Amino acid sequence: MTVEDRLQELLKLKEQAKLGGGPQRIDAQHSRGKLTARERLEILLDEDSFEEMDTIMTHRSVEFGLDKQKYYGDAVVTGFGTIDGRLVYVFSQDFTVFGGSLSEAVSEKITKVMHMAIRNGAPVVGLNDSGGARIQEGVVSLKGYGDIFALNVQASGVVPQISAVMGPCAGGAAYSPALTDFIFMVNETGQMYITGPEVVKATTGEEVTHEQLGGAMSNATRSGVAHFAVDGEEACLLEVRRLLSYLPANNLEDPPAVASSDDPRRRAEDMFEVVPEDPTRPYDVRDVILRIADDGDFMEVHEHYAQNVVVGFSRMASHTVGIVANQPLHLAGALDIDAARKIARFVRFCDAFNVPILTLVDVPGYLPGLSQEYGGIIAHGAKIIYAYTEATVPKVTVTLRKAYGGAYVAMGSKHLRVDVNLAWPTGEFAVMGPEGAVNIIFRNQLSKADDAVALRAKLVKDYKDRFASPLVAASRGYIDDVIDPRETRYRVIRSFEMLRNKTDSNPAKKHGTMPL
Repeated sequence: MTVEDRLQELLKLKEQAKLGGGPQRIDAQHSRGKLTARERLEILLDEDSFEEMDTIMTHRSVEFGLDKQKYYGDAVVTGFGTIDGRLVYVFSQDFTVFGGSLSEAVSEKITKVMHMAIRNGAPVVGLNDSGGARIQEGVVSLKGYGDIFALNVQASGVVPQISAVMGPCAGGAAYSPALTDFIFMVNETGQMYITGPEVVKATTGEEVTHEQLGGAMSNATRSGVAHFAVDGEEACLLEVRRLLSYLPANNLEDPPAVASSDDPRRRAEDMFEVVPEDPTRPYDVRDVILRIADDGDFMEVHEHYAQNVVVGFSRMASHTVGIVANQPLHLAGALDIDAARKIARFVRFCDAFNVPILTLVDVPGYLPGLSQEYGGIIAHGAKIIYAYTEATVPKVTVTLRKAYGGAYVAMGSKHLRVDVNLAWPTGEFAVMGPEGAVNIIFRNQLSKADDAVALRAKLVKDYKDRFASPLVAASRGYIDDVIDPRETRYRVIRSFEMLRNKTDSNPAKKHGTMPL
């Protein structure tokens, strides 16, 4: 056989591999409204940039007739390519081959690209569409999951890891996405849960659908497992591309700068209309974010979960910034268990990958209630404090209105090693709101007053002026400056420019013991 003959044979095998489980199964995949593994990669990666690896690899199983069912590439497509010209490693599970189930060969293919991602300092993106472990291979397939999980942990904080759940991702398989940095799910087709509806019914008697139990919106709203729930596979994959545009390739690089014509000195002349001066009136903090970000661009993370806080990525003067903000539209922006988890996780990701953190504060305190206390709000709330204190990236905080009690400390206060703290003239800093403080401090006087309403109003004003004013905090250096709200964008940009070469570190240790 000549070299040319061998090349033709190889080409034939690779063409066969592209068919996955065959035309009928590809048609069945399309009939479910789902793309194939390779079609997904065509959307995710830059045109003609994908280089496939292990194209003709097959499983080695002989039990249960598997020796007569072999598909080149097995149930996953792996390799590397580029997104916006930047290197990424990918694996895309192929549901047309054994339902995308994980075999020894599949796990070897996935772990190979994960190893390469860690060694070469590039993100890894996994597209999940699998029925789980290949039952016919028994414990060997479980070993494969363990190998993947271990690499997820080793890659954590080294290279960005992104999971997109395009189809089923059940049982132990769900733990790999859970160990990655961000999870995208496709509405109606993406499902992720530990035990399916049948097991739930047999165990607890509850009757639930696959969508109720582990659909995209269930995981995005109730459990918070999913960071993004997107309509349609193409839109989902484009959002993955968008997220990567904000992130560095690895923990030793800075995020890429993206040129913008938006003037850093641009003022938001309508800022007074956006944020009411009355600290009890709600507003959408996203309106503030959009006015200070380059070109009004903001990619929100965990949009549907813990909506009393908002987190996400923007750019300011062309540089990526991670934003954390209280949301007065929900629970008055108070901090609860879910919000604490959401903030702490986001802050720690930003710190791991050199993303500066901007915090916008308007918080009345931690949410009171028996469910919160029994649920461990003390431990969960402490996560925010831990995350901010541990973070060594540039940190800037702007207090828009109120910052009361322990929530003042937790939300990026000067006392948690934050670099620059600014406040609007409407900022209030106190142990509690002026009304509550007056009711406690002057309880006796108010009970004996002829006109308690008038006296309370006077005492509240006095308390604000003497204790809650941003000038009081500024006089002690807790606030570096009180600024014109319309100039927030420029003042924040200037602060981050000043901090561009910041260096900081934590005491030498194996790792801390974060309250988990």
